[in-house]
Amino acid sequence: MIVIRVELWSAVNGQVSELARMTIDNIGTTANGQHADYRARSLRGRDAVTLHRAMLAGTVQREGKVIRHARLRLHVWHLVARALDTLGYAERRS
Repeated sequence: MIVIRVELWSAVNGQVSELARMTIDNIGTTANGQHADYRARSLRGRDAVTLHRAMLAGTVQREGKVIRHARLRLHVWHLVARALDTLGYAERRS
């Protein structure tokens, strides 16, 4: 499982606050290992304690899938971007 945490690091007092968390699970890989399918889930909460509880309890805000991701050819950030898109977080501008 991949866990993506969004943290705010204060330039004023050095305090670190977790703002969001998402998990990405591998749900299937092709026989040759080149591609994989993933489940992406953003968790409900806006602080580390609530997000940790949500992760343990499976309290999901949004859920989506990334299908046939080229896992060996592309950097993990490509997977994160596709996961955010499938969750509806990518803003489309006209």
